[in-house]
Amino acid sequence: MSDQTTCVGAIAGAFGVRGEVRLKSFTAEPEDIANYSPLSTEDGEEITLTIAQKINNGFAARVEGVATKEQADALRGIKLFARRDQLPSLPDDEFYHADLIGLTVLDTGGTELGKVKSVHNHGAGDLLEVHSPNLKTSVLLPFSKAAVPTVDLAAGRIIADPPEGLFE
Repeated sequence: MSDQTTCVGAIAGAFGVRGEVRLKSFTAEPEDIANYSPLSTEDGEEITLTIAQKINNGFAARVEGVATKEQADALRGIKLFARRDQLPSLPDDEFYHADLIGLTVLDTGGTELGKVKSVHNHGAGDLLEVHSPNLKTSVLLPFSKAAVPTVDLAAGRIIADPPEGLFE
């Protein structure tokens, strides 16, 4: 997908026998995924969906044009993307993960530490995976005010004050 889209969910297979799908939502308010419909797939196909009910770990949803369990199962694993102009604007201190990927990371002295490869969250807060050709492995930098005091999207950079020894 292009830089102008953000992954907001995925289809996890069929739910029942009437063509409904299991829908995983990656939005801050999970039920908001329906507000961004129509969504698109990685190959650009548009998918219009409506939420039927809340279920464990997601929603049961109807996809326009899908009427059987077999058709719903065929959609398993498809990632769903929303255009950036469909998404709500964020407060100044919040960022979409997609906006952080690719930013240059500098220390407080202006030395380049690397680039953000991805953003992870394992339950204790976001971590920026920073890759640098000078390092053997990627570094996981806590995405907190203490470790990342400045994010400048316009300039394409992050100013970091990493914990002692993290980038050695």
